[in-house]
Amino acid sequence: MTTHTPPWALLAELTHACPLHCPYCSNPLELARRSGELGTDEWTDVLRQAAALGVVHTHLSGGEPLLRPDLEQIVAAAEAAGIYTQLVTSGTGLDEARLTALCGAGLRSVQLSVQHADPEANDRIAGRRSSFAAKERAAALVRRAGLPLGLNVVLHRDNLDAVDAVVELGVAWGVDRIELANTQFYGWGLLNRAALLPTRDQLARARDTVERLRERLAGRVDLVWVVPDYFDGVAKPCMGGWGAVSLTVAPDGTVLPCPAAASLPDLDAPNVRDRPLDWIWRHSPAFDRFRGTDWMTGPCGGCPRREEDFGGCRCQAYALTGDAARTDPACALSPDHHLVRALTADRPAGDPPPYVYRRPGAVPAP
Repeated sequence: MTTHTPPWALLAELTHACPLHCPYCSNPLELARRSGELGTDEWTDVLRQAAALGVVHTHLSGGEPLLRPDLEQIVAAAEAAGIYTQLVTSGTGLDEARLTALCGAGLRSVQLSVQHADPEANDRIAGRRSSFAAKERAAALVRRAGLPLGLNVVLHRDNLDAVDAVVELGVAWGVDRIELANTQFYGWGLLNRAALLPTRDQLARARDTVERLRERLAGRVDLVWVVPDYFDGVAKPCMGGWGAVSLTVAPDGTVLPCPAAASLPDLDAPNVRDRPLDWIWRHSPAFDRFRGTDWMTGPCGGCPRREEDFGGCRCQAYALTGDAARTDPACALSPDHHLVRALTADRPAGDPPPYVYRRPGAVPAP
């Protein structure tokens, strides 16, 4: 049995409701209903249990967490438990009064999502008019409040060529950190993969641009480049290892080793309404399933990198092969790597397919 070190991070998905409709969203296609969400007292108890387990940092996310009228109480509960809170938001719905209340409750920092530096392109990708203006207002409010501000940009075919403009936008808004996260193909991102997948040339140009900007902005803005899943032939470590450093609580109380694990059909993920968080972390079959290295077969079993990349991403292995236990096809040593090579081969010029925007009911039930 693997020794279970305590987690330090919690992704609290407070709701799947969202005013934006981003086609790359990693939320599951079957979005949790508002009626099934954990209530204020339940989230307060989750945060108390998380702190007792060892969690010191939580991302308050969604969907859009500002749609929770009790967000201030949830922030206060985290603060009382000794957990650092970062709000992950689209900025839509944030005004001075709300931010003042959140700061008073103990909010420590804000991560703001942006889809593009061009307002029209931003709103088209987000699927909502005037969303860029809301982000610009939110950034100004956060800076005036004196909170640390990060920018989160999901990169894909539609905005990779504007990565320099996105970084300059962040500099103009006074952000401390910019996370340039190449799309991970789960949930709605997987559904829209054909529209979002970039070319190798796009990625190479963007990577070079980021390196130049890092040199110029060193000491001013922290630029984080989250490498793409499909292009380098190297499997990325999944969340620091399955059930190793973090856990996700979905809006309905389902507890997952990573946000995308909801896609695994036979995981039998536990719920905080049924089991204590300590038991879930230490004893649940879902969290033990891919912990450590004993479960590994194929190339992973004898690979010297297995303690570094942990076999890659289980959700990606399932998405590409139908088997979560196979070697991540992103790895060049995987017998399924041809699946990734086929996806990233140079494609004929032409317009990509239209987005399927993230909306309840956008995808017919099977």
